[in-house]
Parts: sequence; C-alpha cells; structure tokens
Amino acid sequence: MRCVQAELRIPLYFVDLQDDLDDFGFEDYGPDCESMRISAFLDIPGQDNLTPLARLEKYAFSDNIFNRQIIARGLLDVLRDFSSTEDDFLTVMEIVVRLSEDAEPNVRTELMEQVPQITIFLQESRPQFPKAFSEYLLPILVRYLTDPNNQVRKASQESLLILLEQDLIDQSDLENRVCPILLELSAPENDDEYKVEAVNIICKMISMLGKQTVEQMLLPRFCDLCSDSKLFQVRKVCAANFGDVCNAVGQEATEKFLIPKFLELCSDSAWGMRKVCAECFMAVSYTTSSEVRRTKLSPLFINLISDPCRWVRQTAFQSLGPFISTFANPSSAGLYVKEDGTLSIRPPTDDILTDSSAVDTAHCSSSYGKGNIFTEHQTTSNSSNSNDLEGSSTNSGHVISCPIVEDEGSNSKRPPTSLSTDGRPADVFNSFLYWRSPLPDISEELDLLPVDESRKDLDLESEYSPVCKSYMASSDIEKVLQSLQGHMDDPDVQAQVQVLSAALRAAELDSITSEETTSTQESSEQSEETPSSVCTQCPSPTHPEQEEPKPPSQSPTLEEEPVFPIVSFQEEERQEDEKIKVQDVVPQPLLDQYLSMTDPVRAQTVDTEITKHCAYSLPGVALTLGRQNWHFLKDTYETLAADVQWKVRRTLAFSIHELAVILGDQLTAADLVPIFNGFLKDLDEVRIGVLKHLYDFLKLLHADMRRDYLYQLQEFLTTDNIRNWRFRYELAEQLILILELYSPKDVYDYLRVIALTLCTDKVSEVRWISFKLIVAILRKFYAHGENELGVNFINELIMQFRHSSKWVGRQAFAFICQAVVQEECMPADQFATHLLPNLLSLASDPVPNVRVLLAKALKQTLLEKAYFTSLGNPHLDDVEKTVQAMQLDRDQDVRFFSTAEPKQHLRSTPLEQSVD
Repeated sequence: MRCVQAELRIPLYFVDLQDDLDDFGFEDYGPDCESMRISAFLDIPGQDNLTPLARLEKYAFSDNIFNRQIIARGLLDVLRDFSSTEDDFLTVMEIVVRLSEDAEPNVRTELMEQVPQITIFLQESRPQFPKAFSEYLLPILVRYLTDPNNQVRKASQESLLILLEQDLIDQSDLENRVCPILLELSAPENDDEYKVEAVNIICKMISMLGKQTVEQMLLPRFCDLCSDSKLFQVRKVCAANFGDVCNAVGQEATEKFLIPKFLELCSDSAWGMRKVCAECFMAVSYTTSSEVRRTKLSPLFINLISDPCRWVRQTAFQSLGPFISTFANPSSAGLYVKEDGTLSIRPPTDDILTDSSAVDTAHCSSSYGKGNIFTEHQTTSNSSNSNDLEGSSTNSGHVISCPIVEDEGSNSKRPPTSLSTDGRPADVFNSFLYWRSPLPDISEELDLLPVDESRKDLDLESEYSPVCKSYMASSDIEKVLQSLQGHMDDPDVQAQVQVLSAALRAAELDSITSEETTSTQESSEQSEETPSSVCTQCPSPTHPEQEEPKPPSQSPTLEEEPVFPIVSFQEEERQEDEKIKVQDVVPQPLLDQYLSMTDPVRAQTVDTEITKHCAYSLPGVALTLGRQNWHFLKDTYETLAADVQWKVRRTLAFSIHELAVILGDQLTAADLVPIFNGFLKDLDEVRIGVLKHLYDFLKLLHADMRRDYLYQLQEFLTTDNIRNWRFRYELAEQLILILELYSPKDVYDYLRVIALTLCTDKVSEVRWISFKLIVAILRKFYAHGENELGVNFINELIMQFRHSSKWVGRQAFAFICQAVVQEECMPADQFATHLLPNLLSLASDPVPNVRVLLAKALKQTLLEKAYFTSLGNPHLDDVEKTVQAMQLDRDQDVRFFSTAEPKQHLRSTPLEQSVD
C-alpha cells in the first residue's frame, strides 16, 4: 500500500500516467515535453512553501525509499535545470554526496548508474565546473568499489570501465585514487570475492592506461595474481586477459615478466586454465619476438595440442592456424594487409621502388611468370667508373642474370647490389623472385659432358670473359628435353624447357656453319694476345671497349650482377625433393599438426568441426609459409575442397581470392582454378562465396583463361532456390566490376544477355541494381568508341522495355533513361537522338506510375543538364511541351512532379527510393 501511495505522490516520473498528471495541475505540460520529469515536479507551485531545491532535498531524504530512488534516478535532469549558477550546482552536488550515503542498496545502485551520464554532461555542457567529478563523484565511485552490497559494487565497476573508455578520468586520479584501491582489494590477504572483482578491473584497465603506469603500478601485481595458488578464478581471469596485457606492456616487458608466468599457466593442473591459455595463445605470440615464439611458445603449444583433456586439445587445434600466422611476414612476400583486411600485392609505401626500377621489376616479374628467360641490366650514374654494367645473357638463352632476393628469415647474405641513379638499391624486392630459388651452379657437371675440342680451347682462351660458358652438345640437350616432356605441368620445368630449347637452337646453328667455326677458332687465337676482347659466341650487351676485364675469381662488386648457369633436370629434381622435405618458416611440428587436421581420426578424437577450423585459417598459414612452400599445403587444400561438409567448402570459397593473391598467377592457374571451377557447380551456399569475390579472382587470371569464364557466368542465374534473390543481386554487383576485365565485344556477346535478364527480375531490388549495370555497359561501349554496339544495345532496350506490354517494363525504361542522363555514361547528343523520343512518348502511357517516373526524369534530371537547357538545343522545345502537357495531367502525382520541386530534392536520394 505504501508503494501505491508513493506512485500517487510522484506520478511525474512515469510520463505515461497522463490522468494522474492532470490531477496535480500538469495540464499545461504537453505530452511531448522533454523535461517533464523530476525537475518539473519540483517546480510545482502550491504544493508547499518550499523552493525547488529545498523540495529536492526534502524528497532526497524522505522516509519513502521509492522517493529517494526516483531522485537518484533523475539526477541528470536535476543538474540540467539547476546547474546554471554555481550556488545551485554546489547545492545539488552536496545533495548527491549525502544521497550516496543512503542505507538502501537500490538507491546507491541507481545513483552509481547515473555517474557516467552526469560526468559526460558536466564535461560537455558545464565546463565551468572542471573539478566537479574529481571532488564529488570520483570519491563516491572509489568508495562503492568496496561496498558490502554486491549489486552496488557491480554498478560501480561498470561505471568505472565506462569512464575509462571515455577517457574521463585524469591520469593523476587514476594513479593516486583508483589504482591504490584496486591494489588493496587484490592483495593476497584480502577477501576472495573482492580479489576476483579487483582482478577483473585490473585486467581491463591495463589495456586503457598508459604503458608506464601499467609497468610501474599494475604489472607486478598482475604477475603475482597469475601465481595465485589459492583461487582458480583469479588465475583464470589473468589467463583470459593475458593477450591484452601483453599488448599493453609491449614486447620487452612481455618477454621479461609475462612469458614465465604464461608458461606456468599453460602447465596448470586445472584443464580449464590450460584451455583458456590455448584461446589467447595467438595474442600472446604477436607480442613476442620470433626467437621466443620459436623456442619457447612453439614447444608449449605442442604440449597443449597433445593435452590429455579433449577440451584443451580442441581449443588448441582451433588456435593452431592463428598461432602459425604469427610467424608470417607479409612484407617479405611482397604483400601487405590493407585497412579493410584484404591483401594487396603492391607495397604500402611509394618510396620502396623508384620509377625506373619499378618498371624493370614489373617487366622481370611478368617475364618470369610466363617462364621466359630475362635479363635485368642495372646501371649507375657514375660515368667515370669503367665497370658500369656487368650482367648479361647469352644468345643461347641458358644464362640468367638477375638479383638474388633471400627470405628475411634466412641466414644467407645477399650479394652486393647495384645502385640506381638516385642512390637507392636497384635490385629491390620482387614478389616473384622471392619464392623462386636461384639456379645453382652446375658447371662441374657440365664439364663432364662431351664437348667439342675447339670449344674447349675457346673456353680456355676466353677465361677472362665472365659470360662465356661451356655448351652442351646437341644430342645431350635433346636427351634432357625428352626427359622433361613428362613434367610439363610444372611451371619451373616449362621455364627449363624454354632455356634448353634456346641452347639447342644455338648448338645446331654452330654445327651447320663450318665457316663460323673456323672464324671462331681464329678469334680464339687472337684472344690470347688481347685478353680484354669478348667471346664472339657470347655477345655482350655492352661495348667491349668500354669495359675492363675482370678475372672470374673475383666476387661481384656493387656494379656486378651474379650470373647463374643453367641447371640440369636431375640436379634440380634432387634439390626440389630436398626442398619439399624441409622449411624453416614455421617449426615443422606445428605444421605437421596443422596438416593432420584433415585426418578423419582427428574429427573423432578432437572435434567434429576441426576441418572447418583448418579451412578457415588456411589462407593465413599459406601467407606465412609463402608461395615457395605451397607444396606443403596443396594436398590439404584439395582434401578440404572435397570435404563432405558444405560449410568447409563454403569457407574455402569465400577465401579463394585471397589465396590466389598469396600464390601468384602460376600456382593459381595450376592449383586453384580447378577447385574454383568445382565451386562454381557446388551448392548455392558454396557458390555465393565464389560469387561475392568473383571479380577479385578473375582479375588475377591471364586474359585467355579469364575469357573461358564468359560462358559460365550465365549459370549464376540458376539457383537451387528461386527465392534466393540476393544471389542474383550479388551477380549484378559483380558484373558491374567485371566489365573492365573484358572487351566491349565480349560484353556485348555475353554479359549483355545476363544484364537484360536481370532487368526483368521479379524482385525490385535486383532490378534496381541491374539498371546500374545497364548504365555501366553503355559507358563501356561509348568509352571505347564502340558506338555501333551502343546503338544496337539501345535499340534492344527500346524493344524490350519501351514497347513492353507490362507497365513495369515501361517504368524500367524511364528509370534507365534517367540513370543514363544522371550518370552521363554516353554523349548527350547520342541520348537525344536514340533515347529521348521514346522517353517522351511515355507521356501518353495509360499507367500513372509510368508518367510519374517520366515527370521525375524530365524535371529533376534532364532539365538540369546544360545540354538540354541551352537555347539553341533543338530538343528543348519537345521536352518543354511534354512537361507542360503533364502539368495538366489528370493524375495528381503526375501534376505535382511535373510542376514544382518537392520539399526534399529527390536528386540527392538514391534511384531506388523512387516510386515503384
């Protein structure tokens, strides 16, 4: 009964009780009065002889608990109305301080829930009271952290975290008031409940405070709490926030103080503790150096994977891929992660490559990608140096001269590089050269092959020429070529075949002309007298008179390029086998465990969805290993692509475009394209992953391979569920992007048909995006000068939409014309010639919706273009006559849109918001 009376005494807080408000004389307050809360009740005249502030104090300390609770809940409104002057503000704050000592927990809880809002209000609207929070509210907040009531403590903890996130507490207050109380609550001798709560706040505060404050005040206590042997909950909270703490204190403090504690937590006797450690393993690994990650964390993670508890093993396997990704160095692979999380091939900084070296590198990459032999010449600006250029390619094509680029994790050193004209290294990093190991020197094996005596003498006499090498006999080269025919699928073998074929042609040319052989012997005799002359069979790209001879034994200087002779197939095959067995990017036990995630036994003993986790993290693992180690993951990827669970295949389909960026064009064509083709024929749940990134994948393919997909794009119009209209919507969006990948002729022959089909879709959202596709196709035609294709396409639009028997089709024609004019995708005179007459003819359409769209197109779009509003335009008269006729239309909406501008200019709104 007491609560009912309280409700009748203060009905104002519940604004819905309009009848009760009238009884108290609130008829002057309308229902939309925003301030009709507690402050309005305090201003009621005639209730008593007290002022509003005195009335506030009266009800704040009333015997009725509900009254005090309402006052605490409405403090923000009170401050808005009674803090204009300093005296009123101080009076309100004194009431707040006294109210904070209320014996009722509900009142204290309501008060604490208002502290963040009051603090924000004071900072934004009352800057004249800068110390109000520090003097009045912060002491209440700190005192409530030790309140005996659990509900009050929770409210104070939440308010404290909100204030920390909003950066509303000064650094001095944090160090002198907040941190000491938290350290006191988390002391070993304190109550267990207080300790657990304090640990939660400390862990969340660490990521919000400065690094110096954390290291000096909170980090030592956090390390002590990690070793708390009494409470499992304390250690678990520390483990759950371990990654955030490591990120806050940095690498040095992490390795010095936190890693030893993390090793203890991962070996805890409680399986729940080890499970939490497995969850945050990646976050901890990110903060450590590569040495600590490899020597300490990797063995520790192997122990978690083989943990006797299944839940720990399950969590460890879920974190295995992310942990392996911490070993990655995308910049060393010529890749970087953009702000939207996608991978890009080009480096993020523009000063890595000079203009000239960028062109050379791009040319080198493209040539290498096609398996061709290339030579990269680099010069210096110092013309006084006689050794400006020392890198060449023989006419036989079996000598490659290019800069060596090693992995950053490799112990081998790079050879000296030449300098570009601006002083920067010219042999800058190249993504293709990164994963392609340089061809080894097998000159000893080539010496064992039978060679012509004249060539042998020639080699002895031309020892000062660094580009003259031993030639293999034609028969030996043919034998090697025959042995390579069965391995033509390998891109490296294809490059080898091209090299040997060039060498074979050179050898056959020498054997045909005996006169050239004689002249060669004569020139070799002359070379004894003039050692500086170059070999006639190996023409140098530079003038011989501008170079001084260099003994072959000299190591390359800054101006030299290392020269690598061709490797035999047997030697390369042996080295490839050795390379397959080892890799030093990731500890091999970690990689072995990751590859075992596709084993059916793992699904039975660890997790039924372990293959899904494997598929989810595979792009990160592939980026970590680099394309040179793709052979480790190839079989696993094919196994996942053929998994019976569609969720696994769907995961791969959504990430195949990112994997293509990582692997490059050769490996993508060889290993990813077949899987991509399989996904195109899969379930809709899998196909949507391919479709969403169709443009991203197709642009990475060669033009001839990309053109094959023109025949398959129409298959996306067919779905398992015809109601899945978002599938067709996504197709239209992708086609807008894909247009740039194909020629206008291909667009007209293949994509035009798909666009017209989408324009007649039953779902309006699909039709809207399809109209944009139509505009993009017209822009494609006219931008490339294909006016004939554009006119043919326009005639087809007229036949299909303008003369459609359904009003929706004729309305679509008005939309298309309006979009064409608005986007200016074709010349205005072409529009006026081919589309405008048919557009104006819609003024006599029997359906008002069509005429409304025509009025919008003419009044809001067409007549705002300078071409159609110029006085000399011959079409202006026809447009104005049509608008005048529509102003007299029998339909009110048609007259409205053709007469005056609407209140909200519809030109600024999307085309989709128009009337359907």
